[in-house]
Amino acid sequence: MDYQSILEDIDAQVRPLLGREGRVASYIPALARVSPHRFGIALRTCDGEEAAAGDATTPFSIQSMSKVFTLTLAIRGLGEALWQRIGREPSGSPFNSLVQLETERGIPRNPFINAGAIAVADRLLSQGADAKAHVLEMLSGLCREPVHIDAEVAQSEADTGFRNTALANFMRGFGTLDNEPARVLDVYFNQCAIAMNCLQVARAAGYLCRDGAHPYDGTAVISETQARRVNALMLTCGTYDAAGEFAFRIGLPCKSGVGGGIVAVLPDRLSLCVWSPALDPTGNSLLGRMALELFVARTGLSVF
Repeated sequence: MDYQSILEDIDAQVRPLLGREGRVASYIPALARVSPHRFGIALRTCDGEEAAAGDATTPFSIQSMSKVFTLTLAIRGLGEALWQRIGREPSGSPFNSLVQLETERGIPRNPFINAGAIAVADRLLSQGADAKAHVLEMLSGLCREPVHIDAEVAQSEADTGFRNTALANFMRGFGTLDNEPARVLDVYFNQCAIAMNCLQVARAAGYLCRDGAHPYDGTAVISETQARRVNALMLTCGTYDAAGEFAFRIGLPCKSGVGGGIVAVLPDRLSLCVWSPALDPTGNSLLGRMALELFVARTGLSVF
């Protein structure tokens, strides 16, 4: 299959629509300044073939896509014990819902909503390592390029993260967090502020289409069973309260971020990342979702 031509065609179809619909994330000032007139798409197959089009090498804030990788670290370190205080069900609510967390007595519905990712960050802190450095080390190793935290975005997250602060304090009050909320939030805000480009993300996610094996050297990142479970959570929970729509229209495990990125996985075939900063009302990239629909329609590739 000529993936390069397919991605170039998708870029040609999407690019005239940039800036017409959707809005960039305005509640984080550093993201509000990102131009909506950007689009990138890249993929890497299980056997190492790569293709990219548009702004695929332009760095952007990966935001909640980072939750896939912190979850991977937590699963690798804790195994089944991770799920004692984090659920695995779709939320059906906004990603930063306080109501749901209070109703369910401090147990986040899944690891991909904000409360769940904050709980994962807490678990990483409790393992004793420098959690921020550990995440960067993992991502750099997976994509074989240096990855860094955008300090401006991290500070902007911290300055405006009032709802996330409330979520962390709720969980601390219910006994769901072991560490001080300020320390946990420092990890969470910084992981969301990691800057990567589409090609780097597609490379880094390669272990999820290779039964947990490293995309370059084949060593085990996580087990085959664990990789399957991460993919399952991406399919059912990875795009917030639009997960059903993504499964219906695209049929790939996906994880989105309010920076406009979406990472998608087709097990045993490829990993894919698309970026377009303008979001729909559910916080997912508007044209990113369109691009994924075009990709699946053009290739016939999905998990169904």
